[in-house]
Amino acid sequence: MDYISKTVQNKKIAIIRPDYTEGTEREAGPLMLCIQKVISEDNPAAIIINLGSVTFMDSNFLGGLVKGLKASLKAGCELILTDLQPPVRSMFELTKLHNIFQVHASEQHAEETL
Repeated sequence: MDYISKTVQNKKIAIIRPDYTEGTEREAGPLMLCIQKVISEDNPAAIIINLGSVTFMDSNFLGGLVKGLKASLKAGCELILTDLQPPVRSMFELTKLHNIFQVHASEQHAEETL
């Protein structure tokens, strides 16, 4: 999984755009490795994960996102989720994780709030 680095409002950010529709245990590991790679190689102020292609997410993938959030906070980096599809948004609301993660409607909106 790759990412894009860019500067927005004088802040270095990284954008991760998963290319799968189902977030399961199989995808959680590579996503976490990508987050760790971004932190170690780029040390960005923020990581934006665009989940627009993900229409299903299980608890293993959700756990991977929580681990990614912990790693990013430890590194002094914001982790922002964008473009959540309705079933994924429901999962975040049911688990109350929408209160822990920064969630924005779009990448553009997330960038504007940095």
